[in-house]
Amino acid sequence: MGTLFTRLFSSLLGSREARILVLGLDNAGKTTILYRLQMGEVVSTIPTIGFNVETVHYKNIKFQVWDLGGQTSIRPYWRCYFPNTHAVIYVVDSSDTDRILIAKEEFHSILGEEELKGAAVLFFAYKQDLPGALDDAAVSEALELHKIKNRLWTIFKTCAVKGEGLFEGLEWLSNTLKSATG
Repeated sequence: MGTLFTRLFSSLLGSREARILVLGLDNAGKTTILYRLQMGEVVSTIPTIGFNVETVHYKNIKFQVWDLGGQTSIRPYWRCYFPNTHAVIYVVDSSDTDRILIAKEEFHSILGEEELKGAAVLFFAYKQDLPGALDDAAVSEALELHKIKNRLWTIFKTCAVKGEGLFEGLEWLSNTLKSATG
């Protein structure tokens, strides 16, 4: 019955589709976030070798979410998935302070890609429940997000286990994509 109402409201209000890439270093929590958004619960995951693609429905937007593996050997292949991308969700393990510089370098290397120039960016400062996790302001500073001048972006503190920040991030993404497409 819920599916019937979703289809009815989507047809009345107009649903949209958006292609989203979920990027970040290995073990950042990308797959855990994806399944929390899709199924509403945390599931046990293993490192992604290659990619996962899932559909997440939020309001009147159907997000086609591509979760790409973050291992060093896989990162060069991210660019194969850049065409037709509306937004990037960049996941940073806020407790992995030893690798935050690598996360910054990887992000800034994709920022200049022509195929992503119009994409909005949602940052998840993830694993906020872990000891020593940097807050969103510290992650923003470490990633030098103040240098991003040519696109819409925001950052949310998140924790999939508690469900914090994830749907607030999707709300921002939904509103941003709606306003960008009129």
